[in-house]
Amino acid sequence: KVWGFFFFQFSHLYNRSCTMKKESDLFKILKKNTPKILWTRLESWVSFGVSDCLGYHDSCGFLCVELKLIKNEKQKKVIFSPHQRLWALTHTKRNYILLGTNVPRSIILYESKNINGLLTNYHDTPYLAKNDWAEINRLLIQ
Repeated sequence: KVWGFFFFQFSHLYNRSCTMKKESDLFKILKKNTPKILWTRLESWVSFGVSDCLGYHDSCGFLCVELKLIKNEKQKKVIFSPHQRLWALTHTKRNYILLGTNVPRSIILYESKNINGLLTNYHDTPYLAKNDWAEINRLLIQ
């Protein structure tokens, strides 16, 4: 009985650390893996559609990143509000979408102008980088 209890506790902690349940988990991962960029998390009810994250780096200035999660392997479409879609399509310079998936776990960076593809099937949408934080950093601060 004691062994089963410890195995349960270990597996619970392992599974919990390996899944992203909220966009705030994805923000923590972004912030940890892009230490040269100063990040501010924007949760704005005043200006609908504005990206989730505002970043700053001396070499490039400001950039925006919208965070989205795919929570199960059957989900193909990324859900955006009409306001988010409009923001992404009208602010195409230095504006990105960072998609986190749990099954299989991956991080994918898209240009905001590719939002229409994400609305239909993220697997078929061209991306800038996948599971490569060095490349994601390079793209964000170029």
